[in-house]
Amino acid sequence: MKDTNCIFCKIANGEIPSSTIYEDEDFRVILDLGPASRGHALILPKDHYQDVCALDETVAAKALPLAAKIGAAMKEALGCSGFNVVQNNGKSAGQTVFHFHIHVIPRYDGGPEMVSWKPGEATAEELAETAELIKNKL
Repeated sequence: MKDTNCIFCKIANGEIPSSTIYEDEDFRVILDLGPASRGHALILPKDHYQDVCALDETVAAKALPLAAKIGAAMKEALGCSGFNVVQNNGKSAGQTVFHFHIHVIPRYDGGPEMVSWKPGEATAEELAETAELIKNKL
């Protein structure tokens, strides 16, 4: 299903031009217009899913292997030493376009720090309580 008001649906289905680096029947992979680093790509499903919770399982099963394929090609073509695979869900998590997508961000030696956090602390009791809350919803 497509959403006629969704910019990523329009890009993924070729209605809006993009710098496409890969395409198949389910996905279009484009270079991000506001890249975090040289080669930053977005994996866009051609069908509309708001986020990972709404994603079709068949499409989901193809997404991570595609991210690995794109990242491996980046390492070979661009000489990056690694890459991040980032997927945001919800406004508070940084999602700004509500069409499921995956960022594949090349990382270069000496490049800027990104996608990192300072580890916090939690007691064993806090971890056990949190685990139970989540397990009860699965």
